[in-house]
Amino acid sequence: MGFLGPVCVLLLFLGVKVYCQYESYQWDEDYDQESDDVYQPEFQYHQNVDYRVPFHQHTLGCASECFCPPNFPSSMYCDNRKLQTIPKIPSHIQQVYLQFNEIEAVTADSFMNATHLKEINLSHNKIKSPKIDHGVFAKLSNLLQLHLQYNSLEEFPFPLPRSLERLLLGYNEISRLQTNALDGLVNLTMLDLCYNHLDAFTLQDKNLAKMENLMQLNLCNNRLESMPPGLPSSLMYLSLENNSISSIPENYFSELPKLHALRMSHNKLQDIPYNIFNLSNLIELNVGHNKLKQAFYIPRNLEHLYLENNEIENINVTVMCPSVDPLFYHHLTYIRVDQNKLKEPISSYIFLCFPHIHSIYYGEQRSTNGQTIQLKTQVLRRFHDDADSEDDDDDGHEGPEQEETEENMDPHYYGSQEW
Repeated sequence: MGFLGPVCVLLLFLGVKVYCQYESYQWDEDYDQESDDVYQPEFQYHQNVDYRVPFHQHTLGCASECFCPPNFPSSMYCDNRKLQTIPKIPSHIQQVYLQFNEIEAVTADSFMNATHLKEINLSHNKIKSPKIDHGVFAKLSNLLQLHLQYNSLEEFPFPLPRSLERLLLGYNEISRLQTNALDGLVNLTMLDLCYNHLDAFTLQDKNLAKMENLMQLNLCNNRLESMPPGLPSSLMYLSLENNSISSIPENYFSELPKLHALRMSHNKLQDIPYNIFNLSNLIELNVGHNKLKQAFYIPRNLEHLYLENNEIENINVTVMCPSVDPLFYHHLTYIRVDQNKLKEPISSYIFLCFPHIHSIYYGEQRSTNGQTIQLKTQVLRRFHDDADSEDDDDDGHEGPEQEETEENMDPHYYGSQEW
C-alpha cells in the first residue's frame, strides 16, 4: 500500500496535465481554416450496409451488349448499339428493344429461351425476309407487339403467333403475301403496311376478314389501283392515302359498319356513288387531293370533312343534306375546301342543315386557266369571340383550322401514333 499510493498520485497529476493541454488548444491559431464551396459531410459507416457499387444488370440475366434497368428488370434495351446480330434473350425478359442497329438476320437461337416475350422492336435495321428463320416468331406464344418497320422485308412474315395484337411492317419492300399468311391472327387489332409495294391483286383471296378483331389497317403509300378486298367487319380506322385508287364499288362499305375514320387523300377518285359514305359511325373523312367534281351525301355523325385540292366547282348543300330533321341534327363541325374551283362561298343553307359547323376553310381556289383566286370569304367561322373577330379583321389570310395539314407533316404513317 505504501508503494501504490505515490504511484496513483503521480498518474492523477499526469492526467490533469494532458486534459489542460487539450482544453487550452486553439484551433484557429494553428490552422487557417478555409470554407469549402461544396460541403463534404462526414462519412458514417454502418456495419450492416453493403457499400459495394450496385450492379443489378445481371441479377436476373441480361445480355452483355444491352442494358436492363433495375426498375424495369423485364425490359432489355439493345437499341442504337451498332449490333449486327441479336443477342441471346434471357427467359424472364418481356420487352426487348433492338431498333436502330445493323441487324440482318433473325435466328431462332437468339429467342430459344425467350418464352415470356410480349414485345419485340426490330425496326430500323437491315433485315431481309430470307434471313428470318422459319417459325422463329410463331414459337413466342405470349408475343403481343412486333415492330419490323424500316427494314428490307420482301414478303409478309409467316408464320406468326395467335397472341399477336399489333404488327408494324411499314417502310419495307413487301410485295408478296402467302395465301395463308394471315390465318390464325384472330387477336390482331392493328396492322400497319404503309410504304410497301402491295397491290390489290396481292391482297386477293388472302382472307383479310379472318382477322376478326382488326380495328386499324394502314395501307397508305402502296400500289393499290382498287379498294382492298374482303376487309373484316370489325375495322374502325382505314388508311389508304397515296395510292392510285380511282373508284369505290357501290356497296363496298356495307360490310364495315364500325368504320370511324377513312383517309383516302392523294388518290385518283373521280366519280363515286352518291351515298357511298353513308356510314352511321363515320366521324372523319379525308378525300382531299383527288379528282372529285361534286359533293356527296354526308352521314349524320360525320364531324370532319376534307375535300381540298379536288375539281369541285360548286357545292350543292341539298346533295350533302337532302332534308333537315330537327330531332336528329348532323354533327359536321369542320369543312376544308381550299384548292378547288369554287367561284363563290357555299350557300348559307349549310348552317341550317349542319348547325354545329364552326369553320369552313376556303383558302385559295383555282380558276379554269390554272391561276389561283381568293374568295371574299377565305375562312368562315361561327361562334368566335371578340378577340378572334379582331384578329380576323387585322389579317385577311388564315390557315386551316388544323395547322398540321398533309403538306407539313407525315400523315400517312400511323404505325407510331394512335388515331
